[in-house]
Amino acid sequence: MSATINIKNKKAEYLFEIVEEYSAGIILTGTEIKSLRYGKASIAEAFCYFKKSELWVKGMHIAEYKYGTYNNHEPKRERKLLLNRQELKKLERKTKEKGFTITTTRLFINENGLAKVDIALGRGKGKRDKREDLKRKDAKRDMDRGRVY
Repeated sequence: MSATINIKNKKAEYLFEIVEEYSAGIILTGTEIKSLRYGKASIAEAFCYFKKSELWVKGMHIAEYKYGTYNNHEPKRERKLLLNRQELKKLERKTKEKGFTITTTRLFINENGLAKVDIALGRGKGKRDKREDLKRKDAKRDMDRGRVY
């Protein structure tokens, strides 16, 4: 078991232009948090949506706990996120605008031992934006290595 759990979603930065970021609590069962502490989770396909003014995350995969018995959880179940009311209203208003979505960027356990999810309000990038980002990243890598063209 590793000391710090920090699972990132690299795909989110590539697919979305991040507008705002929030840190939210997440409701987990006993075997889910145990499995998460072993680092057995993936948020690459996760996204957030509203159901009855509550924020839920779908597509997050937390593997079944190795020592769990009949109490084990379902790996891809929907999980509720915890934010304060003002943040929820602001996010709900923004997602109703065209082009905005909420995605997960990071899953971690804070210093108090609580599972948290960093979520981001983002706007989808087009092909042109993705190409420009790749060019910028390549140019930065070349400059860091000392190559100049």
